[in-house]
Amino acid sequence: MVPFIHLGFLNIPTFGLMLWLAAVCAAFVMDRCFRRARVDADAVGMVAIAVVAGIVGAKLWHVLDTPSDFHELGWRALWDSAGFAWYGGLIFGIAALVYQGWRAKIGAVRTLDLAAPAAAMGYGVGRIGCFLSGDGDYGIAIKPMHFLGLTFHPWGMAFPHGLMPVFVPVYPTPLYELAGGLVIGWWLWRRLGKPHATGAILGQYLLLTGLARFLVEFIRRNPKVLWGLSNAQLASAAAAIAGLALVWWTARRPAAQPRLAAKKASPPVEKPA
Repeated sequence: MVPFIHLGFLNIPTFGLMLWLAAVCAAFVMDRCFRRARVDADAVGMVAIAVVAGIVGAKLWHVLDTPSDFHELGWRALWDSAGFAWYGGLIFGIAALVYQGWRAKIGAVRTLDLAAPAAAMGYGVGRIGCFLSGDGDYGIAIKPMHFLGLTFHPWGMAFPHGLMPVFVPVYPTPLYELAGGLVIGWWLWRRLGKPHATGAILGQYLLLTGLARFLVEFIRRNPKVLWGLSNAQLASAAAAIAGLALVWWTARRPAAQPRLAAKKASPPVEKPA
């Protein structure tokens, strides 16, 4: 594990470095989505504002979800390098994109459609920071699995030099989430380039990411709070249900060509007299 990169007197946290790289990747993907849809707006600026809002939301959600950290660290928990909750970042990031889409006259839901591939891929890249820093976002200890009389030994890793060290092999869940984020982002990118009703891509994003996070939580170390599920699983289930409902609703609406939808959302250009 490499929690920090040492350059002379500088100690650069790899989590922060990968968070920056995730924002760059998300900005690039969203800019390409805007260009393909012929949307004349500052995608990079939108991502930058959404990232800042997402970081604030992720910290606040983490403090609410894990009050023990706040009791131990006090207000320092809000700017500590560890402790980020994805759903807090998702909610605040969506709110920032909705506001910016409304201001840019693109449309709130249309903006979220365009941002969905970027959000999925950025999340996956950001998880590399969790893996490199060993911040505790890995899974439970590896145990042999028995099926049809056969015994399987899943592959795992120890994180002895991580920020939250563990010395026995555990499931490297950040790597699973990296793969899931990239696959989901690729799928949404393909769907975004085809005829679809406004909100369809957002629905697929909520459904797929919610389902992926719900499943991976079964091998995560997060405590169970209700019905044997963690807070993240409950939020994931809610997101997946909302996504499924949105997919069903948009399937009943007429699909529009992506470029045509972009033209309708763009404000008319006044010609000089």
